[in-house]
Amino acid sequence: MAAGDSADAAEGFDPLRPRLMRVAYRMLGSVADAEDVLQEAFIRWMGADRGAVREPEAFLRRTVTRLCLDQLKSARRQRETYIGPWLPDPVIEEEEEEDVTLPLMLALERLSPLERAAFLLHEVFGLGFEEVGADIGRDPAACRQLAARARVHVREARPRFQVDKQRGLEIAKAFFTASRNGDMKALASMLAADVSIHADGGGKRPAAMHPILGFDAVMKFHQFLADQFGRNGSKLIRAGLINGLPGFVTLEADGELQTTALEIEDGKVAAIYVVRNPDKLRHLH
Repeated sequence: MAAGDSADAAEGFDPLRPRLMRVAYRMLGSVADAEDVLQEAFIRWMGADRGAVREPEAFLRRTVTRLCLDQLKSARRQRETYIGPWLPDPVIEEEEEEDVTLPLMLALERLSPLERAAFLLHEVFGLGFEEVGADIGRDPAACRQLAARARVHVREARPRFQVDKQRGLEIAKAFFTASRNGDMKALASMLAADVSIHADGGGKRPAAMHPILGFDAVMKFHQFLADQFGRNGSKLIRAGLINGLPGFVTLEADGELQTTALEIEDGKVAAIYVVRNPDKLRHLH
């Protein structure tokens, strides 16, 4: 293909890339897989009769959505053999993105690929069911049913009390300081009674193989971690919103990055999500 054709295709594709990336990432939960989908979508865009495409955004969104649906079939098989808890790749957001938080992304994992697509396209990206139907190859009535079923499944994952961004980041920084300094009294004051830890090491770095549930178990685990941090150190790289939740990025003693995201309810930390799998952190370097 001529360089001019490629440049012409990029001119139409590049302004839409951020929105297409949001669709792909929220469908797949993987930055690398979403980037692969966008690359394939661009190849198809280059090969299309672009002059005959009246709505490039709709054409490309449909292409991306259907590629994601194909990808989800193999992703489900991969997650059946995943070592330890699976968490979506951490994405650090400069601005608040309240549409899909990390707990909601985990809830979406329980949906069928079509339910997930219908929910995201309608509830998050605001498309009508006619458009949703065109994107996923179903009639509007079927899409309405898919979205309705999805809403029932993910209702509990919607944040009941939205924490102020600044307050959330203050809690995240205080959590980092207390957990790394071994200040168990300060840490205890931040935790909800039913707090949980979910750690994703992917079998490539040490991490809890199952969620740690309840105040006492979480405190015991953090006492163990405090001893490790006291000997080996842990450096704060930055605090920010990670998949819509307050959190922070650290450099650990093994030279690898780690992200910690905190789900906060009524001013207390209700869940702690830690990503240690290096494959999921490459885009942060």
